Amino acid sequence: MKITDITLDRLRLELDPPFLAAWDPEPRRHFDATVVRVHTDEGITGIGSGDLMDGFETYKHLFVGEDPLDITRHVRAIETANFHGAHYWPLEAALWDIIGKVHGRPVAELFGNAAKRLPAYASCGELKSPEERVATALKVREAGFRAMKIRIDRDRVDEGIAAVRAVREELGADFEIMVDLNQSWRMAGDTAAATDLARTRRTVARLAELDVFWVEEPLPYCDVAGFKRLRAENPGVRIAAGEMHHSPTELLRYLEADALDIYQMDVVLAVGMHRARTLAEVAQLKHRHFTPHSWTNGIGVLANLHVSAGVGGGPFFEFPYDPPGWTPERRDFMLADPVRVNGDGDLEVPTRPGLGIELDEDAIDRWRIT
Repeated sequence: MKITDITLDRLRLELDPPFLAAWDPEPRRHFDATVVRVHTDEGITGIGSGDLMDGFETYKHLFVGEDPLDITRHVRAIETANFHGAHYWPLEAALWDIIGKVHGRPVAELFGNAAKRLPAYASCGELKSPEERVATALKVREAGFRAMKIRIDRDRVDEGIAAVRAVREELGADFEIMVDLNQSWRMAGDTAAATDLARTRRTVARLAELDVFWVEEPLPYCDVAGFKRLRAENPGVRIAAGEMHHSPTELLRYLEADALDIYQMDVVLAVGMHRARTLAEVAQLKHRHFTPHSWTNGIGVLANLHVSAGVGGGPFFEFPYDPPGWTPERRDFMLADPVRVNGDGDLEVPTRPGLGIELDEDAIDRWRIT
């Protein structure tokens, strides 16, 4: 089998009203996605998405003519291209999609088949008042979720903690709450300094009193010692990070330093599926968790799900969901059917071979950037 071509469909969904992402100073008036298709001489096509694949045309020749099943070779080639360009991990997802289709099995089975479904948490994306967040939390629970993540802005900590307290009081102790401080990385152009360690320590201590399940990205990635200190000072609160850390060796340093409770590297934005699997298994051998970031589109959600279910990640899986601003219909506009949780709040691994992706070609034609 040989790769005959790699094509990119660059898509843009207009957002009206805009989505007010907590981590982005600018309202999002459109949602971009790049769908990668790897074509082969045997008629099998692999599909991936996640990173926007900017500049990939320069490196396409490194893969065309090669056997798509030579996955280790391709991972190493992608890493060399990443060094000079963007992050081309959606290509690896498309290659795994081919491998699954060749063998007639879901990719999660090839990664270990540890779980057929994972409990999902509703990952909220906007900043909302306590009253608005409670209203959303009730909708989340009604949809079957047993956990949700709330964002807190570094300049509005008191309001954010009030929202967490209101949800805890309304939904009770059986509903799990995660909190994301969005301090580890920045959107391009956002040069504001992160909250210092002293203030962050105080914030995490206040959240510990509300019995949050984890606190995510409380510090910049460079502050490994600070992550360790937060863990030591708040033994009842898990510390999570790593979603956009692009260096496997740096993540290994975190693991060696025992800096985190939960490792969150995204397989289509950060380190790829093959490397994430290795790091996840190392984390589990150290009695730590792997719960990947999955805030992309439905294709990226599925790629992360296959790896997480394959290795037995958990205890929850991220499901981007914050109605009405962020819904499966918006997130998965390029799919025939949006990815959804079942009535128990679990995300089930698709049983179709590969990643289980079914594109909506009409939607791709409609939203393609020409």
